[in-house]
Amino acid sequence: MIKFFYILIVLAVLSSCSEYQKALKADGEGAIATKFKMGEALYNEGKFAKANRLFAQIVPSYRGKPQAEKLMYLYSNTFYKMEDYYVAGYQFERFASSYPKSEKVEEAAFLSAKSYYQLSPVYSKEQKETKEALEKLQEFINLFPDSKYVSEANPLVQELDFKLEKKAYEIAKQYNKISDYPASVRSFDNFIFEFPGSKLRESALFYRLDSAYKLAVNSVEIKNSLQKGLVYLKKQRLETAKEYSEAFKEIYANSKHIEDVNAMVLAINEELKGYSTKS
Repeated sequence: MIKFFYILIVLAVLSSCSEYQKALKADGEGAIATKFKMGEALYNEGKFAKANRLFAQIVPSYRGKPQAEKLMYLYSNTFYKMEDYYVAGYQFERFASSYPKSEKVEEAAFLSAKSYYQLSPVYSKEQKETKEALEKLQEFINLFPDSKYVSEANPLVQELDFKLEKKAYEIAKQYNKISDYPASVRSFDNFIFEFPGSKLRESALFYRLDSAYKLAVNSVEIKNSLQKGLVYLKKQRLETAKEYSEAFKEIYANSKHIEDVNAMVLAINEELKGYSTKS
């Protein structure tokens, strides 16, 4: 009995495959409607790759027809379900612009933006796609501020924002690690300016100070001739590092880095004492 049951299943599967292959190869006016009907059935069963192949064959035939809206939505979503996000983003974008009055336009616009989000790489890689995804998601939020999808879009924006923060932070920190302290200070300055509310701000301020301190104490004594006399380059750098330490302590008096900061301050003050007797 069980063997007979399995035979029936196999026959049903083979029959289904046979019907699908016939539909793919079918031609003529009647075949178009058959492909749409079978494609929709396969879509509802979660067989998106098969549905996609059928839809792709009939999309040109439905241009300008009433059924085109439904077909193009289903077709676009098959790409999303198959995780072909490049094409999904493009197709949903086309759908939203072609059918601005559709009841599916909000969903299509959101899924288009979300497709770009899905293409965003890890923070350590080039972030071109991340920036593009941010633009698309913000565009969606601006166009549909009351959409039910905004509650999902906002966390995606925050996640992408943090990737850009993390990328910029790690670049600046890498300069610190390889002892390129001028580049590190510049990069952390840019980071602090561009991401004022970042959760990495405390670490950024600390490593900016650390880079400025190491740049100062390792400086060779050089005098710069200015109109008002002689100014010591090392002294200038020590004073800059001291300013950074004061800014850090004012905001993060209870930081985990505070002992290191205090040690740097003592060393900076000790170095600066030597300039009190210099002209």
